[in-house]
Amino acid sequence: MGALFEIKKTKQFLFSIVLILPLLGFSQYTDVINSNRPGLSVSAYAVGKNVIQLEAGLLYEQSDHAGLNTQSNIWGTDISLRYGLLFETLELNYEGTFQNGNTTFGNTGVSQNFTDFSRNRLGLKFLIYDRFKNPERNKPNLYSWRANHVFQFKNLIPSVSIYGGATFNIGDNPFYLGDPTVSYRAMVATQSKLTPRFVLITNTAYDRISTDFPELNFLISLSYAFRNPKWSTFVENQFIDSDRYSDVLIRAGIAHLLKENLQLDINMGASFKNTPSRIFVSAGGSYRFDFHKDAPKAIEDQKAGENGGPIKKNAMKKKKDEKKKEGGKGAEDIDLGPSKKQLRKLKKEEKRKNKGKKNKKDKKKDNGVIEF
Repeated sequence: MGALFEIKKTKQFLFSIVLILPLLGFSQYTDVINSNRPGLSVSAYAVGKNVIQLEAGLLYEQSDHAGLNTQSNIWGTDISLRYGLLFETLELNYEGTFQNGNTTFGNTGVSQNFTDFSRNRLGLKFLIYDRFKNPERNKPNLYSWRANHVFQFKNLIPSVSIYGGATFNIGDNPFYLGDPTVSYRAMVATQSKLTPRFVLITNTAYDRISTDFPELNFLISLSYAFRNPKWSTFVENQFIDSDRYSDVLIRAGIAHLLKENLQLDINMGASFKNTPSRIFVSAGGSYRFDFHKDAPKAIEDQKAGENGGPIKKNAMKKKKDEKKKEGGKGAEDIDLGPSKKQLRKLKKEEKRKNKGKKNKKDKKKDNGVIEF
């Protein structure tokens, strides 16, 4: 009966989150998959309306506790199922980690198995501030290639999202003995594009609210895109503070974009202490089922030039260069900006536009009146 009451409260909690979120309509959808793997940190951005995304992997961990004199070998799988719900900035997210661990007690030689979910939660994430919503912030500096590629302090200003959800304990979970069937979780996620190649993500979460052992969790992750942006690497630091378990973990890994909807990855990490000492490795992938459709826009509401201007001759013919570019250019956060050659071309176009505007002004001044 108590479990049913807890589940009812959770439904009310999640429903209230949906009601209080403002229905903002700026776009979240990207041309290529936007995955939270290979780390545990969560991006500030949603996957996009009507997009279903599966992120899963296999994991192995060796954990030795010096104080208890135990040795543990843990195998498991983790899964994240993300869905763009109702509009572009809202995401429904299920996260689960199922583990099977064998622990040997050194003092007695006795072994014991532990099997259950170490993570089993459902929640909603909503973007409340998009740093790049204003298109003016995406414009390159036409007069300096360096300015487009170096770190600037303004790049630290992040996009921000909030998360609210619940953790579910089914039956007697050996990892969280005594916890109620339902506990709550809140989080703030930020994302900053430091340079075209570096992206910084932070997550500050308060987990297992309403239990005897609430947990404060902080993650900071820095990712880097290689010269070929289909390859990227990351390093991540996680701080866990709870009366049940506290630790500092570090992870590092690499990801590769095989196709615009498919990414593979591998990562490994360790703890900084020996109660327990932890070493772990994980490999997996992410796949996107793309059912996204752009909302139609009335012609009178469109700005000049949005439809691409006049149709050019042979516009329907597929160019050879376009075939080579198929398959995506990399992760959505990796925009390497214009090259020096492209900047020169943009400068010429800008000068041509300014010259045209000047000629129009001169024609307006010359109204045919002869001055004496």
